[in-house]
Amino acid sequence: MVEFPKSFFFGSATSATQCEGAHTAYDKGADIWDLWYEQEPFKFHDEIGPGTTSTFYEHYQSDIQLLKATGHNSFRTSISWSRLFPKGYGEINEDAVRFYKDVFQELKANGIEPFVNLYHFDMPAALQEIGGWENRQVVAYYQAYAKTCFTLFHEEVKHWFTFNEPIVHVECGYLSCYHYPCKVDPKAAVQVAYHTALASALAIREYHKIDKEGKIGIVLNLTPAYPRSDHPADVKAATIAELFANKSFLDPSVKGEYDPMLVEIIRKHDLMPTYTQEDLQVIKENRVDFLGVNYYQPVRVCAKANMPNPDAPFTPEYYFDRYEMPGRKMNPYRGWEIYPKGIYDIAMNIRDNYGNIEWMITENGMGVENEERFRKDGRIEDDYRIAFFKDHLTWLAKGIKEGSHCIGYHVWTFIDCWSWLNAYKNRYGLVELNLATQERIIKKSGRWFKELAEHHGFE
Repeated sequence: MVEFPKSFFFGSATSATQCEGAHTAYDKGADIWDLWYEQEPFKFHDEIGPGTTSTFYEHYQSDIQLLKATGHNSFRTSISWSRLFPKGYGEINEDAVRFYKDVFQELKANGIEPFVNLYHFDMPAALQEIGGWENRQVVAYYQAYAKTCFTLFHEEVKHWFTFNEPIVHVECGYLSCYHYPCKVDPKAAVQVAYHTALASALAIREYHKIDKEGKIGIVLNLTPAYPRSDHPADVKAATIAELFANKSFLDPSVKGEYDPMLVEIIRKHDLMPTYTQEDLQVIKENRVDFLGVNYYQPVRVCAKANMPNPDAPFTPEYYFDRYEMPGRKMNPYRGWEIYPKGIYDIAMNIRDNYGNIEWMITENGMGVENEERFRKDGRIEDDYRIAFFKDHLTWLAKGIKEGSHCIGYHVWTFIDCWSWLNAYKNRYGLVELNLATQERIIKKSGRWFKELAEHHGFE
């Protein structure tokens, strides 16, 4: 048996934007995805925007019964900032308050512990108009929003996260044009990253004023950086890749300070953000209670083959090239390497270099295109997904056995959901969603996941 502790959290994760639907109804304000889709719908797969998604807003009661049927004892979702505050601040949407309170109470009534995230790439459009995370005022608005959530829902929710994958809205929004506002501005990227880390620390401070029993953390997508070889130039390339991909948020969140080597690089390229010593003290004094880790793939790098263009805008790739390891196992639908041992390496890194802080896997999953071809007797037989889970869980169990303080494993995701620019191209769910009829059918992986949770492991 590959076994896990009896108290282990088994569940799945989603986000408000990707599951709730009804994005302009019920007095919800627009977020940047609504705004971007209105401006450039052609950038979205099959021109499918965020309007409908998996209709959790209407079907949350029956969906929670499906969570129960697939063995969940926990579930991570997020609160939509622009649903609670249509303008990002000011007047609160009472319909949203009732909805989220009902969801959290329904989860608790069914023995499912809610894990709630405050921000999942979904800046309110009204705040993006004043600069989004570039604007220090938005940090204050976020702090007020977080305080409101804690005040409203702290009785139902005892596990919070401030942000999901904050490096994504930095890199994708301000370096690679993959998220709104589609800028290529490294100076702004650094300022956005700094403001996000500060906002997280301020939210943690607010939470501990309100609730002394619960815990608050941050969800980071950790992608271990592996060098092509043990050549010193390759090793240095991997060290720098690790600084940007992982340590840029991991260190301030867990240690309360930035890695000096990262600061040196940022200063060298004249990208230092506007900050104060008081801010740095807030970050130092308000660290996470526990850590969420999303793991999908590693990053493999090597020393650069050519000198960077001195006139090009700075990106972390100034210091390394991406390396395609011969023989790597791939998910061809997503273009990501499948490397289960990476989850063990993360466990050891947290144990050895981050005080063995309590942590959990908050996302791990495999997206596959055209799953209909695997239907048999009315059910999708997604054995590939079960194998993916087993491989990663085997390495995770090894890490736990060797002392890493991991408390849970959440897969992405519960039900096939809308995925940012990719819409429904790849399906990740334990439960199939029929877009035309909204019918939900548990896949083979969903039945297997129930057995996993019931037995706290697998053979």
